[in-house]
Amino acid sequence: QLEKVLNIVKSDSERRFVVVSAPGKRNAEDTKVTDALIKYYRDYVAGNDISKSQSWIIDRYAAMVSELGLKPAVLEKISKSIHALATLPIEENEFLYDTFLAAGENNNAKLIAAYFNQNGIDARYMHPREAGIVVTSEPGHARIIPSSYDKIEELTNTNEVLVIPGFFGVTKENQICTFSRGGSDITGSIIAAGVKADLYENFTDVDGIFAAHPGIIHQPHSIPELTYREMRELAYAGFSVLHDEALLPAYRGKIPLVIKNTNNPDHPGTRI
Repeated sequence: QLEKVLNIVKSDSERRFVVVSAPGKRNAEDTKVTDALIKYYRDYVAGNDISKSQSWIIDRYAAMVSELGLKPAVLEKISKSIHALATLPIEENEFLYDTFLAAGENNNAKLIAAYFNQNGIDARYMHPREAGIVVTSEPGHARIIPSSYDKIEELTNTNEVLVIPGFFGVTKENQICTFSRGGSDITGSIIAAGVKADLYENFTDVDGIFAAHPGIIHQPHSIPELTYREMRELAYAGFSVLHDEALLPAYRGKIPLVIKNTNNPDHPGTRI
C-alpha cells in the first residue's frame, strides 16, 4: 500500500502535505495498530505484563521497515518511542490514553517520511506540535483552536513534502490530545484549511461515494459530486467513508474535497 502512496505523491508535485493514519489490518484476522495500543495501555495501567504488547507493535513496524528496505535507525526510533510510553506517569494523567493511541499515527508518519526520502521525495516528518495543531484539552474529543490556523498557514513556506501524523494535536500545555476515533480525516481537513489548499484529497479504499453499498449491491451507481450539506447528512446517518467532523474545517475554509481510492488513484472519485 505504501508503494501506491509513494506513486500518488510522486505523480503530482502539488501534493505537498501528507496526513497519515496508523497501520490498519493486513487481512481479516489481523489487528489494527490502534487496537494493539489500547491493549498495551490497559496492561500498563493494570500493572500487567506489557512485553507482549510492546513486541507485537514493534514487530508490526519492523515488518514494514523490512518490506520497504528502510534503514535500521528508522525502527530504532519507533521502538524507543513505543517503550517510552511505559515510562509515563499513570496517576493524575488524563492524557495518558490519548498519548498511547497517538503513537500509531505518529510512528507511521516517521516511517513514511523515511520511505519517501529513500525514494526520491524531499520529505520531512512533522509532529502536530511543530505544525501548529493546537487543540482544546478534551481527551478523545479534541477540537482545533481557531488561532492555530495562522501558524498552520506558515507551513506553505517550505518546499519539502511534509508528512504529518493524523488523529491528534497538542494542547496549550503541550499534552497530546486526540480527536474522536478515526480522526485522521479531521487532521487532513484542518491542514487543508490552514494552508488554503486548492484541494483536499482524502484517499480511502473505495472509488468515492456510491448510491448503495458496493458490498451488498452489485456495481452500484457512483456519485461524481455531492454538496457539503448532503455529505454531512450521510456522515451523521452513520456513513463510514468520511468522519463527519472532518467536513467542517474544509467547508469553512471553502476547500473542495475529493474522496479517492488509493488502489485506483486514476478514478475521479467523488467531489464534495
